[in-house]
Amino acid sequence: MSNTSTDKQIDLERIMESAKRLGVEIEEDEALQWLTSMASAKDDDNITMNTRTGVFGHKISMLDFSDKELEYFKRVGRIVEFEDIPGQVETALALSGSSAQSKIQSYPGDCDYFERVNIIAPTHEEACTILARIMLEKSLSSLQGPNYQLIEVKYGSYPVDMVIGDQKNRAGTPIAWRSDQLKAGKIEGFTPEGSALTVTWQEASSDPGWCKLDWVVADPIRKQLANASNMLDVTWEAPDGKISPLDGYLDPYFQEIYLDAASVPIFSKLAQHVSGNALDDYVTALEREVKKYLTKDINYGKVAKRMYNIFRLTGRYEEASFLRELFDEPATMLYQIWSLIRTIDDASVPGSSITRAQLLQSTDNLILAVIKTLEGEEETEIVSHLLKLRDALADTAGKQILTNQAEIARSMVINLVNNFFYERLTALPTIKDYMEEFQNH
Repeated sequence: MSNTSTDKQIDLERIMESAKRLGVEIEEDEALQWLTSMASAKDDDNITMNTRTGVFGHKISMLDFSDKELEYFKRVGRIVEFEDIPGQVETALALSGSSAQSKIQSYPGDCDYFERVNIIAPTHEEACTILARIMLEKSLSSLQGPNYQLIEVKYGSYPVDMVIGDQKNRAGTPIAWRSDQLKAGKIEGFTPEGSALTVTWQEASSDPGWCKLDWVVADPIRKQLANASNMLDVTWEAPDGKISPLDGYLDPYFQEIYLDAASVPIFSKLAQHVSGNALDDYVTALEREVKKYLTKDINYGKVAKRMYNIFRLTGRYEEASFLRELFDEPATMLYQIWSLIRTIDDASVPGSSITRAQLLQSTDNLILAVIKTLEGEEETEIVSHLLKLRDALADTAGKQILTNQAEIARSMVINLVNNFFYERLTALPTIKDYMEEFQNH
C-alpha cells in the first residue's frame, strides 16, 4: 500500500463501503489513524515502549493494545508468572492472544500469557533438571488460592501409547497433569494391551516439550471468571553464552505485550536469537491454523482472529482493518460466552477454591449477556440451557449433568459465532477467496 494520504483515503473508502453493505459499524477517523500508523510501522521491526505504563512490544502489536485493564492483567499475571532466580533463571512475562489486542477485541475469551524463561546452566541436562524443579514448584505452590484454581499443566510427552481412564494418549503427544498427579509426581495408566504403566515427572523432564499451565481465576473486582494460561518459551543459556530453545524453537515476538519494563534486558538478549525468517515462519504457522479451523475443527471466529494477524503483518491492511471492526460487534460477545461456559465447567471440580457462589454469579452474568445480545428463539434456547447449567451447579453431585449442559450450551453458542463470522467473512470477496484457497487444497 502506498504511503500517500490519497491512497489511504481510497483504501478507507473501500473499507467503509464494504462495512456499510454488511452492517458493520466503523469509526472512520479511527480506521484512518490505524491505516496511517500501520503504513509507518510496516517496515519497522523495532520494539516500542509506553513510558507511562512500562509495557512494551513490537510496534504493530502495540497499536492494538489498550492499557485500560492493565491492572487486571497484572493482578492475574502475579498468579501465573514464574519468579527469577538470580544467576540461574531469568523471566519476561507478556500478554498474548486476544488479551494483547484489547483495543480491538472488546470481548476476549481468556487471559492468555506468554513467558520467556531463560535458564543459565552448565549443561542442557542440568537446564532440563532446573526446569523440572521450577515447573513442579510453581504448579504445587499455585494449586489453588482465594481466587484461583489450577486446572492442568502440560509438561513432557508420552514415551509410548498410554491409556488413562477411558482416554488413549498417543506416544509423543503432550502430557496434561492434573492436581492429584502433580502431587504424586507421576501418572499411572496402562498400555493399549493392558499392562500397568507409570510415567514420573522426572522421566518427563528429559524432553519437556510444550510447557503450559492453565488456571481458572475469579476476579473479585470484575466479578467474573476467566481461564488464565501461561505458555512458556524455555531457553538454555550455556557457559559460552550460546542460547538455544529447549523445545527446539525460539518463538517470535509479533503478538506479545510485555508487562514490565524491567524485562527489557532479558527480552533483548533473547530476541537477538530469533530466526531471521521468524516473520515468514510465524505467518506460515498461522496459515496452518487457518486451514485447520476451516477444514477440521470448524471455528470461523478463530479463523478471523488468525487472518487478522496474518493480514496486518503481511501488508493486507484493507482486509485487516475490516476484521478489526468485527471483533467489536456486540454479537462477538458470544465468543466470550462460549469460552466462559467451559471455564465454569472446569472450575466446578471437587475441592475447588472457586466457590459455588462465584460460579453461580458468573452463570447469572452469562445469562444477562445472552439476553442483551440475542433475541427470539436463539435467546430462549441458550438461556434455557444456561439455566439448566445453573441448576446443575447448585447440585454438588451433578458434575456429569453439569458437563453435559455445558457442552450443549457451548455447541449452540459456537454455532451462532460461526454463523456470524462466516456471513461477514465470505461477504468480502478478497477474504472469501483467501479462505477458499485453504478449503480447496
